Amino acid sequence: MYINERKNLFHKPKPASNPYLIMFILLCIVIVIAVMRDYTSGKIWPPFVPTPTPTRTVNSFLVEGDTHFQAGNLDAAIDSYNKAILLEPENVDVRVNLARIQVYSSASLTTDQERRDRLADALAVVDEARELAPQNADALAVRSFVLNWSANPALAGDRTKELRNAAEADALAAIQLDSSNALAKAYYAEVLIDQFKWGQAQDYIAQARENGEHLMDVRRVQAFVYEVLQEYNLAIDWYQKAIDINPNLTFLYIRVGTLYRHLGGDVNFETALEYFAKAANLNSQLGIEDPIPYMAIANTYIRMGEAMIASRNAYRALSINPYNPSTYGQVGVIYYKARNYEGAEMVLKCAVTGCNAEESCLAREEDPCQSDITTEKLPLSDSTVVYYYIYGSVLAGLHRSGQDDRCALASEVFKEIRERYYDTSNEFTRTVLGIVSASENICGITPGQVFSTPVPTRDYISTPTPQPTETPLVIPTFTPTP
Repeated sequence: MYINERKNLFHKPKPASNPYLIMFILLCIVIVIAVMRDYTSGKIWPPFVPTPTPTRTVNSFLVEGDTHFQAGNLDAAIDSYNKAILLEPENVDVRVNLARIQVYSSASLTTDQERRDRLADALAVVDEARELAPQNADALAVRSFVLNWSANPALAGDRTKELRNAAEADALAAIQLDSSNALAKAYYAEVLIDQFKWGQAQDYIAQARENGEHLMDVRRVQAFVYEVLQEYNLAIDWYQKAIDINPNLTFLYIRVGTLYRHLGGDVNFETALEYFAKAANLNSQLGIEDPIPYMAIANTYIRMGEAMIASRNAYRALSINPYNPSTYGQVGVIYYKARNYEGAEMVLKCAVTGCNAEESCLAREEDPCQSDITTEKLPLSDSTVVYYYIYGSVLAGLHRSGQDDRCALASEVFKEIRERYYDTSNEFTRTVLGIVSASENICGITPGQVFSTPVPTRDYISTPTPQPTETPLVIPTFTPTP
């Protein structure tokens, strides 16, 4: 007898167990628990909520700063280093490197006060490093560097000797702490040059080169030593070697161009223009508006007898920095050399006495006047007296008896010069007073006669920083590329 199985008409039979499915479910549960734990602890940021900006590290700012320095953007490099200090205020190396960059950045500033302020900032930074590490040789070496550049007579005045002696003491202390410190020996050589100790300077820069020839600072100082010793071709070679390490520092190109100009001759003048144009191009690429390269070009064209091109470049410099009275003074010298006496009169006035907005427009040939730019009087100093006596000479030469008061204005300028420069035992003072006397005679004898030519400014300078008179201007064949 057959018995049929009873079928379940309403329920499906239970499937057999699936181990893989069970493992998958368990894994999902573990993941969910882990996610919830990390969410609770803050390791996972909620969806649709902006994530916080990651905190910058000191090293990231240092890399950024070094990159800016290599690119020639020294102000940006300074900013990056200052941010690094905020994160690690007790980091001595950061402060030392910052002070070094600040010193080099002063070479691109156009007024004595700007350079003085920048070097004061550098000294404050390196002094903080010295407080943190009194026996740090690098800090002492860079402090010597800061003090020596600060000792520039145009900046320090009566404190020149004091600052230079302090620079020497710091350099020697650094060498005593670390006899192999190439930077300390190079900076000491620079101090010795400025103290007219030629032989010792050569000895120390030679020692610096033994283990530091790969450093830009060592190559620059070697070039400077050769420059002062009037070994101009060797100086050019070593400035070029410094450029090979840091190809974007404009002041190095200015120095090379100045030396080629000093050598003279058409070929050297053209080479000088090329180097000045390189400096202008670098600034253009970095978005830096700097009148110095343009003024150097202008001075070169004056030497070449190209007064018109020189004036155009001088005007370009003025348009870049119309607020700086030193720029007006430099342009005035260019105009004077180009025999553009009327143009020189107004721009020199803006430097020597200051200008209101209307006078500034006249000086810049802005017609109609649409700006309210004014300038302050440049204080009389060894670096600005050239603007004063040339301004007085221009006033004397342009005076017309009974028609203007130019001689009266000139007498006021000359009075100020005589009150400062009275020590006739000094050769520089005698030269200045000789120019003043000649112009005073013009006003007193024959108004309008040809006025005496002021003593030309030298291409060579005994200070490590380029002077404003070495500033170049862009010309048709050497206009910076976009």
